[in-house]
Amino acid sequence: MNAIILAAGMGTRLRPLTNDTPKSLVKVNGQPIIERQIKFLNEIGIKDIIIVTGYLNEKFNYLIDKYGVNIIFNDKYSVYNNGYTMYLVKDYLQNSYVLEGDVYLTRNFLESELVKSTYFAGKKEGFTNEWILEHNHLNEIINIKIASGSDYIMSGVSYWTGEDGNKIKEKLEAMVKKDGFENLFWDDLVKDNLEDFNIQISKIEPTDWFEIDSIEDLQNAEQYRRNSYE
Repeated sequence: MNAIILAAGMGTRLRPLTNDTPKSLVKVNGQPIIERQIKFLNEIGIKDIIIVTGYLNEKFNYLIDKYGVNIIFNDKYSVYNNGYTMYLVKDYLQNSYVLEGDVYLTRNFLESELVKSTYFAGKKEGFTNEWILEHNHLNEIINIKIASGSDYIMSGVSYWTGEDGNKIKEKLEAMVKKDGFENLFWDDLVKDNLEDFNIQISKIEPTDWFEIDSIEDLQNAEQYRRNSYE
């Protein structure tokens, strides 16, 4: 197993914190989001970690010495959405975890012996425009849609087998040969071709992760952590 962390974004909604700090290096209760991800990956035996950077790329260099990670720089981070970011690491997608760099994990729900491609998801309430994972009684994902309401939504953490990782690679290669992929998320390639994949849902608690997109998200995560220690 290896892992890919996508950390190229500019984090504009977290300004001024991200004026001189990449979003994934923003600290929650004193710990950078990405360092917590790396430590949790290490805990399940994953040492081969690739971080795709973009905005303020040089700020990540200390992680090479501290954790032995590899860094790939996306020089088009301000031009394309994360579909292109994933394209840059398409050759590493086999038997790999993929983590969005702005996801703060409150506990380590990562698994070391997965045999199927997996989206980790929790049931959230009252959300707007999230990626919903519809699934059957066998926890097989049968539909992915972007909608509002209350349901199981993507946490920004997934795992891909060798077979499914190769399929994503092929679709990424086809994507960049066409015009109009600037705003594509890499998950769009899965959502729009779901019949080609064999994916399960791993259900986690709604408080197992916080996506840190805004100052309010950061405050909510920090408040939850403080309360959990009381």
